[in-house]
Amino acid sequence: MFRRTRHVLGLTAVLAGTLAVAAQPALAAQPIQPAQPVRAAQPAPSMTIGGGDGILVQVHNPTDPNTLHYEICTLTAVGYDAAGNLVGLTNAHCFIDPAGNKLVGDKVYKTTAPSGQGLSAAPLPTAQQVVHDAAAGAVGTSTYVSTPNNLASGGPAGLDYAVIQLDPTKVAPTNTVGGVTITSIGDIPPVGTRICKQGWRTGLTCGVLTGSDPIWFTSLIWTWGGDSGSPTVAGNTLIGNAWGAFHHTRITSILADLNARGGVGAGFHLAP
Repeated sequence: MFRRTRHVLGLTAVLAGTLAVAAQPALAAQPIQPAQPVRAAQPAPSMTIGGGDGILVQVHNPTDPNTLHYEICTLTAVGYDAAGNLVGLTNAHCFIDPAGNKLVGDKVYKTTAPSGQGLSAAPLPTAQQVVHDAAAGAVGTSTYVSTPNNLASGGPAGLDYAVIQLDPTKVAPTNTVGGVTITSIGDIPPVGTRICKQGWRTGLTCGVLTGSDPIWFTSLIWTWGGDSGSPTVAGNTLIGNAWGAFHHTRITSILADLNARGGVGAGFHLAP
């Protein structure tokens, strides 16, 4: 079961003294240094974005409400990689089209549609809201899409994560969204521990961790379409992302794969 949601529809003066002194040899003329260009001040990033915020992906025909298509997911976390790139993480299946193609290079937009809370799930963004958000410009671009979870299809079990290179001129990273503040990254706690997720569609929901395997873990946390990629936390520690059917991928598995693969996202760490 996938948990994305598909919808169709940032004067210096020099003073001469007169004190008499012994004659001194003339100084050699110094070369005149060229004036340095004055750099215009850079505008501050216009959007604060972090794990738990909603993002619009696969946005087609964004200026026409009648033929608009989009999908909506949730960011897992925002931070920096070893090369200093501003990076966001979410689910891979957010960037896989109906034909099964991985959409590397897809533009990502932040949704301004209000998030939901629990059983009071957020309504899907209207076409007018998506047109407005797309007009504000993309906040990033997908640079890597892993194998999706494939739980429903019975295909190979994937880590189901994607890497987004964010635009630092538009995005100010945050570790607090809604009811979750992420201060560290770690492995999963013991079975029976209460854990939570922060998603765009259903906000903050919690439940106990019910099981695990080498790359995934399960819980009783409620999610719905639009929550794909939600950060799953134990307290303030990020332990995974949520992708539906009460399943999550361990963040430690994701980061190990990122570091082994290299490129954008390798060496990911939370924004300070």
